[in-house]
Amino acid sequence: MRILITAGPTREKIDPVRFITNCSSGKMGYSIAQAAVELGHEVVLVSGPVSISAPQGLSEFHGIESAKEMADKVFELFPACDAAIMVAAVADYRPAEICQSKMKKSDGDLYLRLERTTDILAGLGKLKQPEQTLVGFAAETDDLLANALGKLERKNLDWIVANKVSDGFGSATNTVILLGRDGSRVDVETADKLTVARKILDIVLPKA
Repeated sequence: MRILITAGPTREKIDPVRFITNCSSGKMGYSIAQAAVELGHEVVLVSGPVSISAPQGLSEFHGIESAKEMADKVFELFPACDAAIMVAAVADYRPAEICQSKMKKSDGDLYLRLERTTDILAGLGKLKQPEQTLVGFAAETDDLLANALGKLERKNLDWIVANKVSDGFGSATNTVILLGRDGSRVDVETADKLTVARKILDIVLPKA
């Protein structure tokens, strides 16, 4: 199978030296990419800025920075893939205007106007063909299952992987719950992220 995977955070520029981002390390997405390579799949990884090395054996690696760059690359690649697993923590908002020179501090407060970024997962849900598998991630602080189920339904996913932010972000381990379009639920107990990744792939990828 040809599998598209996204990983890491995005950075949304405020000026040449400042940006908005989040604390995603990219470890979960990179672990899923490694596990998919181990299974012999053709793996295409699109990654935001991270401090870890890409797994060996990838078919393609695309490094991006912003949510727009990730959206452009993912929408380009998706039609030729059998499955897509969207692990990246993509920014929901970006500064409406980017200053071309470094902003200087003043005596008063500073207010940034933010605008929505493209909802990549929802866009893929609209493009998805019957033979394609689409998997999303939901990292939540509250109402984990309700929020994950809502995302699964709204965005036309086959599976969603739900986890508490406190269980996965920046950690070497993860604890996840997989929710399927058919109503199935699989709880994956706490383990290192590569072990969790292998279990996720065993569940969400179509069996030959």
